[in-house]
Amino acid sequence: MLAALAICAAAAVAEPYGPVAGNPADRLAHLAIDDYGSDDARRCRRNPMSGTVSLERWLTRNVRGVSWGIVRCSRLDRRRFSLHAEGRAVDWHLDARSRTDRRAARRLIMMLLASDRAGNPHALARRMGIQEIIWDCRSWWSGSDRMEPYAPCLDRRGRVKKNVNVTLARRDHVHIGLNLAGARKRSTFWRR
Repeated sequence: MLAALAICAAAAVAEPYGPVAGNPADRLAHLAIDDYGSDDARRCRRNPMSGTVSLERWLTRNVRGVSWGIVRCSRLDRRRFSLHAEGRAVDWHLDARSRTDRRAARRLIMMLLASDRAGNPHALARRMGIQEIIWDCRSWWSGSDRMEPYAPCLDRRGRVKKNVNVTLARRDHVHIGLNLAGARKRSTFWRR
C-alpha cells in the first residue's frame, strides 16, 4: 500500500499538469516536440516580433481578457533587459481579485502547461516557444516542473510579502514571454 502511494505521489510530482480537453497542442502531437528554450533579451526594439503579435492574436481569440501591450523598453538590471524590450512578451490583463478572471487565468496556464495526448509535458508552451509565465506571485520558467513562488513577491524567509505592488506581483495581468524561436515564429505551433 505504501509503495503504491509513493508511486502515485512520484507521478503527481513528475507531471503536475495532465492532459486538458481541447488543447491545441494535441493537433501537433504527431510532430517532434520543441525543446525547452530560454533566451535573454539583449536590447530594446521599436516593434514587437511576429511571434509575439501572433500570440497576442491567439489570446484575443481564445482567452478572456485584453492585451496590455508587448513592447516596453525596460531593463532588469545593468546588463539584462526585460523580454518586453525585445518585443517578446505579452501582458494579458486578468485581475486576480475577480473570480471570473482567476478562473480564466488558471484555464490558460493549465492549457499552456498541460501534457499533450502523446505525453509531452508543457506541450503548448513548448510548441509556442514560451519561456516564462508569471501570474499572481507564481512563475513558470522554461524547463521547470510547475508554477513556483515568484521571487519579487517573497521576503528573505521565503514568505509572501504584504502589500506587494499589484503589477509587480502580476496580480492584474498574466505575463507570457517567448524565446527567440517562438518570437520569430520558428516553433512548431507557428510553423504549422
